[in-house]
Amino acid sequence: MTDSETRPCPDWYAKPQLGIFIHWGIFTIPAWAPRGRAIHELVGDAYDMSAVLTPYSEWYENAMRVEGSPTRARHKALYGDKPFTDFRPEFDVAAESFDADAWADFFVDCGATYVVFVTKHHDGYCLWPTDVPNPHRPGWNTARDFTGELADAVRARGLRFGVYYSGGLDWTFRNTPIANIGDMFACVPTEADYRAYALAQAKELIDRYKPSVFWNDICWPDVEGVIALHDYYYAAVPDGVTNDRWLAASDWFTSLRDPETRAGFNAMLKARTAGGQQEETPAPFGDFRCVEFGLGAIPKEQKWESCRGLGLGFGYNTDELPEDFLDAQGLIDLYTDVTSKRGNLLINIGPRADGSIPELQSAPLLALGKHLGR
Repeated sequence: MTDSETRPCPDWYAKPQLGIFIHWGIFTIPAWAPRGRAIHELVGDAYDMSAVLTPYSEWYENAMRVEGSPTRARHKALYGDKPFTDFRPEFDVAAESFDADAWADFFVDCGATYVVFVTKHHDGYCLWPTDVPNPHRPGWNTARDFTGELADAVRARGLRFGVYYSGGLDWTFRNTPIANIGDMFACVPTEADYRAYALAQAKELIDRYKPSVFWNDICWPDVEGVIALHDYYYAAVPDGVTNDRWLAASDWFTSLRDPETRAGFNAMLKARTAGGQQEETPAPFGDFRCVEFGLGAIPKEQKWESCRGLGLGFGYNTDELPEDFLDAQGLIDLYTDVTSKRGNLLINIGPRADGSIPELQSAPLLALGKHLGR
């Protein structure tokens, strides 16, 4: 097993540069989350409900399940008892307009050198025609290969292609409501069926798309799976890179399902993060550290990446206002600051369901591209 302490970061990724993150999926139909506050601020002073107050529309399915959340109240008013799964047909129809070539041309104009596409977020919906059956929600994937189309279009323009995979959460396997970080880790599926499913899907993504970046989210259900996946990935893509979200504490995740244990953990973490304190935590696996919306300290030595949206979330959110977004100069300043500190900037776009990119997102990115001479 090669880990972050012994494996040098591949040269192509080590150079400070711009990447494009893409959050797109069924959540673009309700397309809503409460606006106005960044995740690191919420964790610092609204910890107990931070996971449902965050302006992350990709967390819609969870937020609509949490009593007292703004999303639940709004969903009830607009949609009654409609389940999240009923948004799928509308997304599938809208997504017929997806144009991988148009996206790839846009990424070139932005000055990006790599792209990371969300292939499966926490709702478990796969944006590729997976051959790995979901035992709890059969057919919960697209017939069209959006992942493959984008990979081909991006590489045809000389950019590198990466995949995001939600290894730590999949609400088709475990969907207990998540209001805060303790709830989140308690929701990690640690059962054998999910461990097998996640590892098989990860290997399938590697086999089919040979991603230059494998960007895992939250954590992984078991350490054996982490080791097997890294070995498999590096053998298939020798100059590939992974991020640092590979916490694999199965017994601890399971222990947090006990309310008393979870309450103790939440009290400890709430005290540690009060007022927005940031810590640099060790990452035993992965080629780079991820700092999301300022949540986490910039590592002093290891290669790192700043990931964030142009607004305060990732998925398309109709509640966000123009003042919530970085303007052209703000994005240029952010890129300059991150790259001056050895980091890569992985800036996110949240397209609408039909694949169109709102001007509030496209305009500053095109300005950054001009600044970079593209």
